Amino acid sequence: MCEAVLLYPRPLARYPGRLLLLPLLPHRPPLKPLPSEIWSRIFVQALFEDDKDAQSHNAHSNLRHSCLSLMLVCKGFKEVAMPLLYSNVCLHSVNSLQKFTAHLHSADQMWDSIRRIPYSTPGRWVQVLDLSELLAELDSSAYYAVNALLTQLFPLLPFLAKLTLYSGFLLSYRALASLTHRDGSSNIHPFVQLLRVCVNLELLEVTGVGLDDTDLESHLDNTENLKIPHIAVPLYLPHLRSLTLLSMPSSLLMYALLHSPLPRLQNLSLTPYDDIPFPASLSSLFLEKHGQHLHTIFLSTPKSWPTHYHPSPTTILHTSPHLRHLSLEYPLPALTITFQTPLTGVSSSFILPLQILSIPRPNSDFWVTLERLLPFLPSLQIIRMRDVRWLRHGMTSRAQEAGIQGEMREWDRRLTRRGIRLLDGRWKESRGV
Repeated sequence: MCEAVLLYPRPLARYPGRLLLLPLLPHRPPLKPLPSEIWSRIFVQALFEDDKDAQSHNAHSNLRHSCLSLMLVCKGFKEVAMPLLYSNVCLHSVNSLQKFTAHLHSADQMWDSIRRIPYSTPGRWVQVLDLSELLAELDSSAYYAVNALLTQLFPLLPFLAKLTLYSGFLLSYRALASLTHRDGSSNIHPFVQLLRVCVNLELLEVTGVGLDDTDLESHLDNTENLKIPHIAVPLYLPHLRSLTLLSMPSSLLMYALLHSPLPRLQNLSLTPYDDIPFPASLSSLFLEKHGQHLHTIFLSTPKSWPTHYHPSPTTILHTSPHLRHLSLEYPLPALTITFQTPLTGVSSSFILPLQILSIPRPNSDFWVTLERLLPFLPSLQIIRMRDVRWLRHGMTSRAQEAGIQGEMREWDRRLTRRGIRLLDGRWKESRGV
């Protein structure tokens, strides 16, 4: 309803009265305010996409001044422009890096647990961090100070997606650990691209985050809907001899290594996930692909609470026929050493050169499997219980025959008759304790 407009007659009019003036056009309603998401897209279009040279120092400076100008317009513009200001950070001096780290640290300290957003601002807004110009002109005496600052800075950037460093700068072990173990470390993707230029790499160790119960159930229920990423170019690692992939059921790195020739790979440490089907897990397929030339396999699950163990493939002796040392993980698999000959298709047995077999601790069920395999393992010399130690000398015979110690001594008596030594986690025999 619009307000009525009344016209009053002149004071000397013969007939007093009032006339109602009706508007000829309808009243125009007030404009609705634009949502902050629309303003954010407008700012991005105006500040970033129109800039052809967004990587230059002048471009970053202009973007910074433009964002600061928008923040001074009104409170609404400030709330929209501030995340854009911190989304792309380019630092040019150690002093600016120090102030930036101190600002994020103080903001994180003031962030309370009552808020629904788990990460503090402005640290959670940073997506791109460019330190190339800072590190290119860095004096060698300031390497320690910069690495210390980066060690504090990386955990405060959970959504960092792009990090630009100088090729001549070496990250310290602490700085690299803070970068890889921070929340959101999976957002940085170019690790596979880094390996493409490391053609002389001989040793590679990568530890993932594993799977929790929720992820495991979703993988098992939706396996048919999973998409296999396309690896355009395999990795070229002709000198890689030792590879460790722990708590990693599948990843882009595993896909790349799965499709890459690894002619010198001899030692493999892997967390088994044989109960999780392909493509949610690549561990069993990885053993089939690269197991022919392996001499050592360590199946291991990193200890955490609670520790989730997954079964190992029962055909590991078939897919890796040249093993010298095999270390198994719980639950111990019922190993088989039969295969189908390509010509006749008849199942037959073969002799393995296995010399050392490691298991977590003795198990009566696994002894049945081991006893069945011993005739086909003539080179077996040592069986190691890696999670158990012999009791120290001087303990009573009753204590030495009880529980795990009693089971180990029974294994020791049986294996000694076959010329096989039983060692504990310290690689010691019972008679040497």
